[in-house]
Amino acid sequence: MSRSRILVALLLLTPAFLCAQKPPSDATVLAAKRSAMQRLQADTARWREVAMAIWGFAEVGYKELRSSALLADMLGKEGFRVEKGVAGIPTAFVATYGSGSPVIGILAEYDALPGLSQQAVAEKRPVVEGKPGHGCGHHLFGTASAAAGIALRHEMERNGWKGTLKVFGCPAEEGGSGKVYMVREGLFKDVDVALHWHPGSENSVAVEGALANKSAKFRFYGRSAHAAMAPEQGRSALDAVEAMDHMVNLMREHVPQDTRIHYVITSGGKAPNVIPDFAEVYYYVRHPDKRSVMEIFDRVVKAAEGAALGTETTMKYEVIGGTHDLLINRSLAGAMHPNLVLAGGVEYTPEETAFAAKVQATLTGKVPPVATAASVSPLAQPRGVSPGSTDVGDVSYTLPTVGFGTATWVPGTPAHSWQAVACGGTSIGVKGMMVAARALANMGVDLLTKPAIIVKAKEEFIQSKGDYRYTPLLGDRKPALDYRD
Repeated sequence: MSRSRILVALLLLTPAFLCAQKPPSDATVLAAKRSAMQRLQADTARWREVAMAIWGFAEVGYKELRSSALLADMLGKEGFRVEKGVAGIPTAFVATYGSGSPVIGILAEYDALPGLSQQAVAEKRPVVEGKPGHGCGHHLFGTASAAAGIALRHEMERNGWKGTLKVFGCPAEEGGSGKVYMVREGLFKDVDVALHWHPGSENSVAVEGALANKSAKFRFYGRSAHAAMAPEQGRSALDAVEAMDHMVNLMREHVPQDTRIHYVITSGGKAPNVIPDFAEVYYYVRHPDKRSVMEIFDRVVKAAEGAALGTETTMKYEVIGGTHDLLINRSLAGAMHPNLVLAGGVEYTPEETAFAAKVQATLTGKVPPVATAASVSPLAQPRGVSPGSTDVGDVSYTLPTVGFGTATWVPGTPAHSWQAVACGGTSIGVKGMMVAARALANMGVDLLTKPAIIVKAKEEFIQSKGDYRYTPLLGDRKPALDYRD
């Protein structure tokens, strides 16, 4: 018998799937979903207030002190046992309700992006120039996940269902790899299925993978001198950064075409007449295959070493983050889709339609009709890899995971844009958030009452993962709590 078949056989004998309680009828399951959705709808004003508070905090990765505390404390008041500061991260938490099997995890995010401050208006207008903003909608993400967990908790209590809910407060998704440290700490080891979602401009279940990603800050140290009076005495750290960047840009011709390499010079000196003795450049390396990411990253390191050698400087680098590609679970996607359909889409009022038209006028390229926000896209066949990266990938290599997106932004709006920040601060964003909360709650009801879904998902997970042994791409480093400094 193959290793995979042995694992599946053992899996099916675990206590999680020997539940003695009689499965509820389809009518009872549907009634529970409707009850959860009604509760969420009735509490919309409450969740709007939470989301808008986090939108206003706009705290970047590992600095989300108020955002994480708001969600964690709210879950605690609703009967969850909350453990804060997990995995060595002050803004990470795990909120647990219930006991026994199955164990359902819901991921929650809440970090903002630097430099994207924006008011909730249909023109580019920062709240404070240069400050952070929620360009990826994580204020909606974390709020919907907490709301769904609370709605599920009430249905478990009302119906007398056994099982455990875990809401994971996940900081620093934007480049900080927060979930990787939580996976490495073993926080997901007893979870049967993890649910996640993401703000977007359409309602659809995720059937695309994601790019694996490894990032680092390369720091060069030279020798200062007067640039005009004694240039021969200086050794420019900025020259080293520029030499490295040039070599990496030449290297682009000699890497697989689906590779993505991005960088930004974060420090390059203070004055033109002073040769910089310190310079820093921040790199991302992405590829659909995690092994290729490691190989290409090692070549980037060699370019940095060569740059230091050629400029007579010294170089040190710090790995900041590293995330796996996303392992899609088709059986879970199939179970998730009808629950998203039941949750519905986003219907615009005349005022929201007018706002949407103004936002779309600022976008480039072809934009979908505004009315598409009201519908749910058909469940597609797996269609390759998304050009983005996410630390959910590491969770997906640890246990069966499924995600989806909802129309929190005007159709056609790109992530990491001022338009996304603006939409996320309006009723359009809140409506999409509540669609997500309803869909998460619906799926949670199914997972709590239909063990066959989890059995099938775990079998597919084991087969898809194969013999790959999960290893964090960021190694054994401690959380990069200051990576946004």
